[in-house]
Amino acid sequence: MRILKWPPLQALTLLGLGWVSHSHGMTDETVSHLRQDTRDLYYHGYTNYMKHAFPEDELRPISCKPQTRNREDPADIGLNDVLGNYSVTLVDSLSTLAILASGEESVDGHSPLADFQAGVIALVNLYGDGGSVHPCGSKACGFDLDSKVQVFETNIRGVGGLLSAHLFAVGELPIRGYAPEVHEQRNGVVGIDWQGFVYNGQLLRLAHDLASRLLPAFDTATGIPYPRVNLRHGIPFYRDSEDGVCRLDGTSTDSREITENCAAGAGSLVLEFTTLSRLTGDMRFERLAKHAFWAVFQRRSAIGLIGNGIDSETGQWTLPPLAGIGAGVDSFFEYALKSSIMFSGLSEDEESPLSDTSDAFLQAWELAHSAVKRHVHRITATEKYPYYGQADLVTGAPRYTWIDNLSAYYPGLLTLAGELDEAIESHLLFAALWTRYGALPERWHTNNAYIDHHFKHWAGRPEFIESTYYLYQATRDDFYLHVGEMTLRDIRRRCWTRCGWADLGDVTTGEQRDRMESFFLGETAKYLYLLFDENHPLNHLDASVVFTTEGHPLIIPKHHRSAGTQSKPSKTTQSAAEGPTLPAPTCPIHQRSAPFTGSSIVNRPDFFHAAAMAQLHLVPVEASRSSHLQPASEHSAAITIEDIRSPTNYTYYPWTLPQSLVPSYGTSAPTRTQILSTLTFPNLNTGDLNAAKGVMNLGSLQKIVDGIVISSLSNLRLSMVQEPRSLILPNANGLTIELDMGQQYRVSGVANWALGKDEKVVLSAEAQDGVAPADPNFKRVKDLEMLDLVVDFVQPAISKSAAADNEPTDSRTNVPIGNHTSGGRSALDSTLNGELSSELPTLPPPPTLMRTLIPAILPTGPGAAPLPLTLDTADPLTLQVGRLPHTSIYFLESTLCDHRLPFGIVRSHQILVIKRGGCSFNTKLANIPAFAASPEALQLVIVLSTPESKAPNEGLNGGHLGSGLIRPLLDEIQRTPAGVERRVRIAMVMVDGNDDHVAALRSAARVVATMDDHGSIIEDAREALGTGLGVKRRYWFESMGVPIGNMIAL
Repeated sequence: MRILKWPPLQALTLLGLGWVSHSHGMTDETVSHLRQDTRDLYYHGYTNYMKHAFPEDELRPISCKPQTRNREDPADIGLNDVLGNYSVTLVDSLSTLAILASGEESVDGHSPLADFQAGVIALVNLYGDGGSVHPCGSKACGFDLDSKVQVFETNIRGVGGLLSAHLFAVGELPIRGYAPEVHEQRNGVVGIDWQGFVYNGQLLRLAHDLASRLLPAFDTATGIPYPRVNLRHGIPFYRDSEDGVCRLDGTSTDSREITENCAAGAGSLVLEFTTLSRLTGDMRFERLAKHAFWAVFQRRSAIGLIGNGIDSETGQWTLPPLAGIGAGVDSFFEYALKSSIMFSGLSEDEESPLSDTSDAFLQAWELAHSAVKRHVHRITATEKYPYYGQADLVTGAPRYTWIDNLSAYYPGLLTLAGELDEAIESHLLFAALWTRYGALPERWHTNNAYIDHHFKHWAGRPEFIESTYYLYQATRDDFYLHVGEMTLRDIRRRCWTRCGWADLGDVTTGEQRDRMESFFLGETAKYLYLLFDENHPLNHLDASVVFTTEGHPLIIPKHHRSAGTQSKPSKTTQSAAEGPTLPAPTCPIHQRSAPFTGSSIVNRPDFFHAAAMAQLHLVPVEASRSSHLQPASEHSAAITIEDIRSPTNYTYYPWTLPQSLVPSYGTSAPTRTQILSTLTFPNLNTGDLNAAKGVMNLGSLQKIVDGIVISSLSNLRLSMVQEPRSLILPNANGLTIELDMGQQYRVSGVANWALGKDEKVVLSAEAQDGVAPADPNFKRVKDLEMLDLVVDFVQPAISKSAAADNEPTDSRTNVPIGNHTSGGRSALDSTLNGELSSELPTLPPPPTLMRTLIPAILPTGPGAAPLPLTLDTADPLTLQVGRLPHTSIYFLESTLCDHRLPFGIVRSHQILVIKRGGCSFNTKLANIPAFAASPEALQLVIVLSTPESKAPNEGLNGGHLGSGLIRPLLDEIQRTPAGVERRVRIAMVMVDGNDDHVAALRSAARVVATMDDHGSIIEDAREALGTGLGVKRRYWFESMGVPIGNMIAL
């Protein structure tokens, strides 16, 4: 390829003459050459497969022999999982042939449409027509083959390939110039005439035959299919098989097979199985696939992460419990979003639950991606560039820093979801890595650019090229055409063999391996061709077409859809409809560069950050490549100067990037820097010899669900990272907004153990004894704005029959009063009880105390008073339920604005509860008479901020620190009803007056009273049952004046 550098006037002249160019430099002539090169790439692999390997599964391109199953070693799952002895490369390649058939007139002697039809005929001759007329072919009757295969691989390559080819054959997917018509042929068969061969759905019937042979794998209690199945015998190698012989101890007569599946393997069946069900009317496939998807999704961790390995029989995640976006989980995310696309406007299966709708799958994607963005996406300033690592499934803590080749699909999926900026960002790192290595290693460590010895290979995977294709469709930025050009040139230069295309055993040396996987022709070549064919019918089809994870386009035909049918709303959608109406989600429009100004992708301020992480600066400007110039021949591919020399240099990427796309005045943002801090505590146990040597105390750390409890700081090291402090809150329109709250530290590690972003570090009371009050590096600070009211209240008593019908669902602690023992009754007691039970009245059960915490906010202003020492010292959570210090609570159903409170109330009650509204807070306190301080007198006024008392839009932005409360203002000093300054000022707090809080405080009150318009009070006195109230102060920890956000004082 020649890179032309034109003056602007010359370029405009050429454009005016009708010679069209892309806006950023790649000409249509160049794109046409790349398209033809991709077609040549495909046919070099396909014709050699048909010549040297067909009808076997794959081609060995170096030895020019077929690649078959390893029957000598059944444990060789790398081959046997995929190669089912059903000509998988041909099945996987048919949809690519159909796509090539929409290209230009043949200039190379190949006719993709004729080759497509010939491939279909060849399969029918081998395996029959899938029906009763010609059920058997020369090789097998359908797919009645003694092959134990992986359910996932057989579905995506075999079932998906057959279905996609069928949809092309009948015209449901477009082939330019091909308009099939169904007629009754001379032999009476109704179908489509292909020059003597009548196509009447043979591929669809074969797909049904193959998928039916996968169904025994779904015979599990969890709905998660077994990972493997024998196409002839089913699953006799699993204990819970439908026909297996099981011993009394639960073991099987056959050797046990591993029952570990993965999220991707179990959850990536929906597209193919749903299409098959809708085309055949056999709904078993759709229902089983959807059930398997939700069985995996419903087992996500509490923080929303999807794991990798999962056991089919138990439904438990396997060890180690990791979460990421790559191997083991990748296509689960893909099928969540793409199922939503496929099901949009689709008439629903009447027996399917609400969770099977398009909206439900879309929400599953959004929830899953949200968890990935929170816990898996590494975007902290400690990284040179953002990437998706490996996290702990339960906590979200970072575990590994490597990224894998399979993760390269994610930018394309993000593009489909409308997350365009994130897609561009993540794709840049893969583009930089390909530039450095000439392919993508299977696994690459981000912290030191290390490639493990076992993961240096590139198996011809398509994921990176797939994402490049999607991003070009969304942006039309020629940067992605040059990325595709780079991959094509590198594949031609490094993978060519006389009999096909070999994958690379080592991307650093170029060592080849003697295998060409079926997906190289089925996906890699396909996405490259679609990238370079902007006018392909599939790129302009306005329909719910999705590409499966194997690159097979699928669509539910129109006669299976109802134009007026709306998907049944999911439960979450129904509840959301009751809230504010939100704007419809839309995909962002990419900001394109002005003509002749370069690429907006290259102009990104973080463009060179990805290059820095990939260490492109270590590649010489005049990089020497492993190939030399040579003409095309039967012994070599054509290697030109453009295949080995970069027009810019290798710090730019892709290495094919021309100078015309480099912005003249582009700038790079500074790399991220982050404030890290380490707190190392000395030995605090002077009498312990091990502690004196710097050894932590045994039992000083305890793992809990939400983090770690520290019981001793002695010899402990805490790693902290400074991050922006923000709150995610709803605004007045019901949309979430992020409020900047400054900076805070987050403890990211305790004693070299990494913590997740949402994990807490809890310091016990014993550990806090080691905190020096005056140490600025680590200081405990009392919260002067928020506290918690600890309330013991009586649970409403219900009858035994009602209790049986209504199991308690409240998570608060139930503590019964008194000891209740149960013992055996004598026969006489039983008899008497039976005779008299109908006559004796049913006694209510004894009252039960419950404890709850109610957040409260302290007032501000000249009239604010500190809490009394009786409330501000002891921690009430250390006391048993029913032993709180303040038991005399007066609940007044009044705002206390118009009348004074009787003196006897403040003298004999410690807590007064009143309602907000009607007057200022100062006026309320002014209606409380003066009194002498005593333990029995008034200690605290609690103001209930009920919904009717709040101002419009109050609390929609979260209130104070997300509490939903605003701080009360006492703008004047406190005065008595006589107007003089109050000597004993009254402490006050305000709480959210929701139904739960009001019910708890009312139940805890010794007196509940109302005040009429004349100031008269009607009281309802309660029996003392152990109710009471205490105040728990809040504390936070800070280092050098910066709060530590995830540390809690116990």
